[in-house]
Amino acid sequence: MNKKYPFIIAEMSGNHNQSLDNALELVDAAADSGADAIKIQTYTADTISIKGVHKIENPGSLWYGRDLHDLYDEAHTPWEWHSAIFERAKKNKIICFSSPFDETAVDLLESLGNPIYKIASFEINHIPLLKKVAKTKKPVIMSIGASSLSEIEEAVNTLRSEGCGELILLKCTSAYPALHSDANLVTIPHLKNLFNCEVGLSDHTKGIAAPIVAVGLGAMYIEKHFCLDRSKKGVDSEFSLEPDEFKMLTREVRNAYKTIGVINYGLIDSEKKGDAGKRSIYVSDFIKSGEKITEKNIKIVRPGYGMHPRYFDKVIGKIVSSDLRPGDKLSFNKLK
Repeated sequence: MNKKYPFIIAEMSGNHNQSLDNALELVDAAADSGADAIKIQTYTADTISIKGVHKIENPGSLWYGRDLHDLYDEAHTPWEWHSAIFERAKKNKIICFSSPFDETAVDLLESLGNPIYKIASFEINHIPLLKKVAKTKKPVIMSIGASSLSEIEEAVNTLRSEGCGELILLKCTSAYPALHSDANLVTIPHLKNLFNCEVGLSDHTKGIAAPIVAVGLGAMYIEKHFCLDRSKKGVDSEFSLEPDEFKMLTREVRNAYKTIGVINYGLIDSEKKGDAGKRSIYVSDFIKSGEKITEKNIKIVRPGYGMHPRYFDKVIGKIVSSDLRPGDKLSFNKLK
């Protein structure tokens, strides 16, 4: 994927609140925000869980006590919406792609021309899914939240051995929302070097601080959950950005990327006029031709167009060759 700036992904997830109109509006808003892509998720409650088998037991979870099947039924993006969402993205000239959660989801996405595959953190051990995705030969973005190094290595090796030629790994903290203190973004350059691939951040913290820091650490992909209005209380809205916030994210991530630049010392073009802000030696009192320079008739002041301050001690006691006035630049051709 050719890109000039970090690739920014607006994650719709379940923030459509089971309304196709909302889903299509989210596509429009993501495009308007400057995002490069809108991402959806392709599963049903039945392809990802079994009703009545598990309730969320973490008291710190947004979804504590809920039956997992019921939660996924509420959050899923109906498969019959997919075509309309892809078409809306095409109309908006924004990339649309998805996270499949089983092999049948890949079949559906292939029929729609899905251009990129995203592997969610909790699917990293779903080896049959990874093999199916890799065989499409399309770029794969994989989050690594809640995964050991050995699990990541197995997943990476599986994808590459089955035909994945372009792999991007996203640092992720699989907590919803995640604490900034748990982000551990310094992992990003280590991940890049360890697996020799491009890297990024799938961010579940609140706000935009983490993505900006991530870009400074080498992240070239930023994924952030996106909603129309947090007050509507969607399943992921608490750690999602609203449209105006997402606009700020895209702007500031790109500004952050620009600031990285290259290793540079000395003046660049935009600083050349600023050289006047440095100091140089100027005449501060009248000096007649033949008189000596003293510490009382010269000063080191701004601007920097006169003699360099390094020569201050050397010119003390020197004879001037012409009359000098306050404000004259001192130079060697004015000395005997």
